[in-house]
Order: sequence, then C-alpha cells, then structure tokens
Amino acid sequence: MSKVLEGLYYSESHEFVKVEGEFGYIGITDYAQNALGNVVYVDMPEVDDEVEAGEEFGAVESVKAASDLISPVSGTVVEINKSLEEEPELINQDAFENWIIKVELNDKAELENLMDASAYQAFIEK
Repeated sequence: MSKVLEGLYYSESHEFVKVEGEFGYIGITDYAQNALGNVVYVDMPEVDDEVEAGEEFGAVESVKAASDLISPVSGTVVEINKSLEEEPELINQDAFENWIIKVELNDKAELENLMDASAYQAFIEK
C-alpha cells in the first residue's frame, strides 16, 4: 500500500506540496513512484523559472516510462533538489523526503483546489 502523509496537499496527477511559510516543496507521491518503478532521471526547471498550477514543469523518467510533472501551485522556483541530478533513485527510496523543487508560492488560495491526505487516499484507492 502506498504511503500518504498528513499535512500535505495532493493533486490528481500525483504531485504533493508541503507548505512551509511562503514556500512549497513539490514532489511526486509514493503512489506515483510505485507506479513508475525505478527512477533513472528527473528533468527539473531552473531556479527563477515560473511554474503555473496545472502546467508541466519537468518530467520523471523510469526504466518503464516517462511521466510529466504537473505543478499543483503557481510560483517562482527558488531551489531545485540537486541531489536528484546524481541520484534520481532517491525518489524511490522516499518520495516525500526527496522533493523535486521548492517554490515561492504566488497564491496560497490555490491550495484549496488540492486534496488533503484522506481525500487523496480515497482517490488512489478507486
């Protein structure tokens, strides 16, 4: 069974947002990394790039497939997880610890469009 953490926001495209103050850490869920299999590459935007809610910001490639990353929120990229450049498989080890990008949130109201842990759990069980 896939792990779902309380206190995070989830999208239907299986990204999560962990909010800390004005910042959001975006990554893929445990469910997504299970579905993908062994991650071999993560395509990330550059620092200072703008991401838009509902728009693609990169991709995760596994031995089985490539999957677009869809941003759950809008904002400015302030940091990328550089360790994923050398060790993309960290996502398989712990998807929630190994976020992909950190953004400065443009509009926290966008979080209201996302699922909480219990709603996401129900969504992936369908």
